Amino acid sequence: MTDLALIFGAALAAAGGVGLLGAGVLRLLRGRSITVHVTVLLAMTVGAVVAGVAVIAEAMFLSPHDLEVVLITVSAAALVSLAVGWLFARRLASAAVWAAQARARERRIEKGRRDLVAWVSHDLRTPLAGLRAMAEALEDRVVADPDTVDEYHRRIRVETDRMTRLVDDLFELSRINAGALRLSLSAVPLGDVVSDALAGTAPLAAARRIRLVSAASGWPTVTASEPELSRVVGNLLLNAVRYTPADGTVRVNAGRDGDVAWLAVADTCGGIPEADLPRLFDVAFRGEPARTPHTGNGPLAGSGGLGLAIVRGLVEAHGGRVDVHNVAEGCRFVVRLPLATG
Repeated sequence: MTDLALIFGAALAAAGGVGLLGAGVLRLLRGRSITVHVTVLLAMTVGAVVAGVAVIAEAMFLSPHDLEVVLITVSAAALVSLAVGWLFARRLASAAVWAAQARARERRIEKGRRDLVAWVSHDLRTPLAGLRAMAEALEDRVVADPDTVDEYHRRIRVETDRMTRLVDDLFELSRINAGALRLSLSAVPLGDVVSDALAGTAPLAAARRIRLVSAASGWPTVTASEPELSRVVGNLLLNAVRYTPADGTVRVNAGRDGDVAWLAVADTCGGIPEADLPRLFDVAFRGEPARTPHTGNGPLAGSGGLGLAIVRGLVEAHGGRVDVHNVAEGCRFVVRLPLATG
């Protein structure tokens, strides 16, 4: 019994020394990754076992050959344990990072949902209140002269069109987020799509004295779904016109880069704060108040902050990407899409 107690005490002392050393190392590495901590912890455990076995084997006066066999056996087991432990530590660290990223992404999505509900509620409540007031005025014959009646009818139509666009944007965004978007891909001449989008934006640009400039040639053919691509180009042009001051310029051009086609829409909005660039394509993000266009109840009001989010969703559904960066007088959006083969 006394021999067993001595063996236990010697092994405990050896293992305790290794444990204290490992605790000191962990304290020094307390700011490092999970992989490092788990690896050190496992090495400390295996080291404690090896130290205990080595001390007891030495105290038992084993022959050099037997001592060597014991140490080789323990070392082989220690190497396997360390290798397996390091592998699972990496997996544990990756899982922890993934879980943290998933939680952060879920918080961003939830915040986006709350912001979207708040923005849409505001953008629907304001025109609905105006529509109700104008309808009651017409119904009660508070206004009777033809010019005022015509103006009320025009404003009712404008507000109705704006709410229709907002509902269309919500429907498109819901399709993208739900994965229900189905694209009918074909070879689409990018120049034709841009030409149609420019024609649709021209009246709005003319009303704000904004020049629309496009390249005369060099338009590639891309693999895309034409309705969704038209929506992308139209949203980018509308966004550029909304934020470009009067007498500004919106420029559109395109080109090829290897097997990728690119489309660029540049404006003279004065630039975007660097802190806002990563969030520009988030749902319901409108930037700082200084960049929000104040146009009353006109056709530029009430975008809901959905246009650029839809652009990103549609572009990514095509297997492309969209980026934005500041240039000399404003900002430049660049869409990259696969070139049409053949």
